[in-house]
Amino acid sequence: MAAVRNPSALRWLVGVELANYRKRTGLKQADAANRAGVSVGKLSHLETGERQQQPADIAKVLEAYGAPQHDVNRLTSLAEVPDESNWWGAWRDVVPDWFGTFVGLERLAIKEFVFEPILVPGLVQTEGYARELSRAGRRVRPDHADRLVEVRMGRAARLTAENPLRLHAAINEQALRLRVGTPDIMRGQYEHLIALAESENITLQVVVPERGPHAAVTGQFAVLDFDNARPIAYAEVQDGAMYVQHPGEVDTYRESARSLEEVALSPDDSVRFVADLIKRV
Repeated sequence: MAAVRNPSALRWLVGVELANYRKRTGLKQADAANRAGVSVGKLSHLETGERQQQPADIAKVLEAYGAPQHDVNRLTSLAEVPDESNWWGAWRDVVPDWFGTFVGLERLAIKEFVFEPILVPGLVQTEGYARELSRAGRRVRPDHADRLVEVRMGRAARLTAENPLRLHAAINEQALRLRVGTPDIMRGQYEHLIALAESENITLQVVVPERGPHAAVTGQFAVLDFDNARPIAYAEVQDGAMYVQHPGEVDTYRESARSLEEVALSPDDSVRFVADLIKRV
């Protein structure tokens, strides 16, 4: 697990990989810096992403660790990507840093699997549903509610971008039945989910208790895949989040995702399930 500071998500992602490479070599920062011919302070900044990492510095450090050339190329290419992961910066005062990092990572990802046991996932919420949740949240200041909705709608735009995020969402029946706002808001949310399910880049599955247990017993989580970085798993806790980078630990979340896919209703049956909920509003 890694603590999240305040760099952009892109710099944080590059730094995490550099730090993981060093740890796999068994080197302390001082020894690694000496081997790479850089100062301890510079290596620290490269790993935290607090400053912009230069491709030449990344290559120098990775080559000192004996990293294969394809990984050197992969991470130097990632460092050259235009950094748009701080697009949410205008809402920094209403988005906590631990979540802002996830929002930035989501903008960089090519694929996401998300499981939500309690609420409809933020990426697929309607504006009305999101606004009701923000207003109901006791930790959200009344004057911040609408601005948080703007962030959620900004995240949702990733689903219809030129190179859209491929989303696979598993949603508990409980989350779908939770009454949020008026019947019209609930009806609109259900209709929105059905419309999204028609998109080639979006897969929705409903998890119902009649289908038996699954491996996602610890609750909400997401797994993000990237073009030039290793996958990241993410799980929220009270007032914070865990970011998981170790391949073995990420694989555990992938196993939970596969378990959910197997237990949940098929995508077609899930759409029919949501359509039936509309009749019951």
